[in-house]
Amino acid sequence: MRQRLTNLFFAIFGGIRDLLPIIFVIAFFQFFILQQPIPNMGQILLGTVLVTIGLSLFIRGLEMGLFPIGESMAYAFARKGNVWWLLAFAFALGFGTTVAEPALKAVADEAAKVAAEGQIIANTLSARDNYANGLRLTVALSVGLAIVVGVLRILKGWPIQILIIGGYLGVVVMTAFAPKEIIGIAYDSGGVTTSTITVPLVTALGVGLASSISGRNPMVDGFGLIALASLTPIIFVMGYGMLF
Repeated sequence: MRQRLTNLFFAIFGGIRDLLPIIFVIAFFQFFILQQPIPNMGQILLGTVLVTIGLSLFIRGLEMGLFPIGESMAYAFARKGNVWWLLAFAFALGFGTTVAEPALKAVADEAAKVAAEGQIIANTLSARDNYANGLRLTVALSVGLAIVVGVLRILKGWPIQILIIGGYLGVVVMTAFAPKEIIGIAYDSGGVTTSTITVPLVTALGVGLASSISGRNPMVDGFGLIALASLTPIIFVMGYGMLF
């Protein structure tokens, strides 16, 4: 019990340490540059405390739950020796975690709202929902396929440089032909996709898989899945805009 309390204390202390630079930057510009008092000080302090506690518990939860389960499942699939089940799990993991990403939902909803205001789609609730859901499913599909390619890369030993360079060359080419209204959304979708839910599970999958395969180095081969998961949504969302 004492050890758990000690771990929780250090987790909260780490959260405070991580937030201090942000607090100092905001305070400096608010008081010395803008020279204005911070409005709703009590509410902001309460929010800061809640963010600190939430961030600390979130990081502790990753260490206790998501990272271990991702690595253990990667070990289990590697021991099972069935590549097809491993690839199916990789796709389902990428697709499911991306659909659940709150940041992606927020961006998709905002994109639908802006598209409706710009008369790109009808300004109705159903049209906005269809547009936002289409974006989310497109991004989720792209991430699922990216994780499959990343797992194959680990299994086959493919160099990640070739995949990344080739992917971004494709992004550059598609940018020249995609509708200008979708380009910004496509680039942003690559960033918001790899967020709080996707990153820990996908990273743990890659490291666990590389650790369980003879001849693979977890440091060299285990990472890189997140880079692929950030790249493919840009391509798929631009393709979504070109088609629909």
